[in-house]
Amino acid sequence: MTPNPFIFAPLLIASLAVFAWGCWKRLSLISLGQPAECFDNIGTRIGDMLLYAFGQKRVVSKPFGINHFIIFWSFIVLLIANTEFLLHGVFPAISLSKLPDGVLLPLMLVLDIVSLLALAAVAAAVVRRVVSPPYPEARTLEAFFILTLIGTLMLAYFGMNAAKISGAQELNRSWMPISNAFAGMVPTATAASLYAFSWWAHALALLAFICYLPNSKHMHILTAIPNCFLHRLEKSNTQPREEFTIGNTFGIGRVDRYSWKDLLDTFTCTECGRCQNVCPASITGKPLNPRAVIHDIKVNLLVNGAALKKGGAPQTPLIGEGGEGSVSEESIWACTTCGACMEACPVLIEHMPKIIQLRRHLVENEAKFPEELLNLFENMEGRSNPWGIAPSERTKWCSQLDVKPFDKDATEYLFYVGCAGSFDSRNKHVSVAMTQLLDKAGISWGILGKDEKCCGDSVRRLGNEYVFDKMARENVAMFIERGVKKVITQCPHCFTTLKNDYRQYGLELEVIHHSELLRDLVQDGRLVLDKTTEGMGTTVIHDSCYLGRHNDVYDAPRAVIEAATGQAPAELGRNRNNAFCCGAGGGRMWMEEHVGERINLTRVNEALEQKPDTICVACPYCMTMFEDGLKDVKAANVKVRDVAEVMAEALFR
Repeated sequence: MTPNPFIFAPLLIASLAVFAWGCWKRLSLISLGQPAECFDNIGTRIGDMLLYAFGQKRVVSKPFGINHFIIFWSFIVLLIANTEFLLHGVFPAISLSKLPDGVLLPLMLVLDIVSLLALAAVAAAVVRRVVSPPYPEARTLEAFFILTLIGTLMLAYFGMNAAKISGAQELNRSWMPISNAFAGMVPTATAASLYAFSWWAHALALLAFICYLPNSKHMHILTAIPNCFLHRLEKSNTQPREEFTIGNTFGIGRVDRYSWKDLLDTFTCTECGRCQNVCPASITGKPLNPRAVIHDIKVNLLVNGAALKKGGAPQTPLIGEGGEGSVSEESIWACTTCGACMEACPVLIEHMPKIIQLRRHLVENEAKFPEELLNLFENMEGRSNPWGIAPSERTKWCSQLDVKPFDKDATEYLFYVGCAGSFDSRNKHVSVAMTQLLDKAGISWGILGKDEKCCGDSVRRLGNEYVFDKMARENVAMFIERGVKKVITQCPHCFTTLKNDYRQYGLELEVIHHSELLRDLVQDGRLVLDKTTEGMGTTVIHDSCYLGRHNDVYDAPRAVIEAATGQAPAELGRNRNNAFCCGAGGGRMWMEEHVGERINLTRVNEALEQKPDTICVACPYCMTMFEDGLKDVKAANVKVRDVAEVMAEALFR
């Protein structure tokens, strides 16, 4: 019952040639990228590959993820049957039936059950695409074509086995329960015809899949596993430095300036839509779609690849008006750098760093950026704070307090107050609360006073690396000169910049966020709470993106609130690593939202669903965005408090 190998062999050879050419045509473009170091810590990389690629950790965390898990592992298991099918079609003597029964029979049972699971998963995927797609654009002919091919392979597999059983082939039907059930519907007289039809249906579907795979979005089947192995091991909470020398270009304005790993990312995108479904900009109607950004970079590479290989210039600009192959400027500036897209991506693609590199090109090469950022850049460069207030005003918040300057010989901690804690009228209260708590705990601390400069977080995330570089160098020199070793911050943006970005400048600091310090002081018995806050009422907690997702600090703010109020705060619907951004990160604090709903209003309304009396935060940006949002929705009865204020209320009520 085996078809003629002289017909099948040429078809297989042609299909494999198309497959090889398609893979070469695309993957060779990756070599156009810049160098990237992705081969350190092999053990950790293997573990992550097993967890995220084979274990599908982020896939199964979503309600429909188990369906993709079944399809993935069915594909892996059925490689055995499909490989045997291809070899048997060319060399009929090769067959699984020659295996000893102790191996063959259990294998037959596994292949039968897995084929049924795959067929059921494909049917569920089709229904989902029709009824409730992961995003509106997911209903594509390509998606249904691939699902049809997979479904055809499964049905043809059952058809071949059913025909063999019905035709009295020597198959142990008790080890193939699904195929045996199909065999009951096949008359013996038609078994040979059914087998031939099923065999060729299976062959044509499999050969079509081989040809189509490297030329479609489903190339991620080939690239996802290596991409999970090669991913950046540390969190993407910082960006590479730039060297400001004559002749250098800055940021990325053409696709071959990305690293080869960035380009591999684009071929790895599964277009599942998880990134856009968690992106605050996308959700609130902004032009940014993280999935589309990765797709457009890939299309740009495909369009310009041939010219770039020859050393020519790209024909399609990477940054343009949007559309296939160009990323629009509006989408580039809409990003809050919250990192939700990267947290959701099942194959560990890094969207945010690619967007920041595009910002760098616009700011530093073309001087193109939203008009409202001009004052910010000038204020940062001239007076080292976003508002352009005179540095001598930095200590006004503590003019009535006994605050001492940092002295390396007498002071353990530098309290890095930050711009918001120094200049913003609302956040000055947080600074005062912190001084009271530090003194109460007997901490040795001091400040830099008027010599303190902005850390530079906003300008770096906005792409103005030149100004950030200048600010970072000045701060690093001052910290070294003053002998600063330990730093307390109340702002997550200062926290992540001093802790992570400044390492690129050779500065190793012990940086602790004030929520972590307060938690430790309570646990160590240095802050003893003999009363709790009564005026806070029902509390909920909002997770700062730069404290949580970017630095994995989730428990400390909750511990402080629980210690101060006597009960754990309520959680918002989206919390911890899935928390929704307040809208201020990535320099968006200093920009207006002209399109869609305001991000902070979306988050405020989510918080109000819990009917809280107090919304607790641990970030000055979040404080501002929540207070503004509450005013807009006229919820004056709800208060916003920093965790330090909550603790201070419990101690000094």
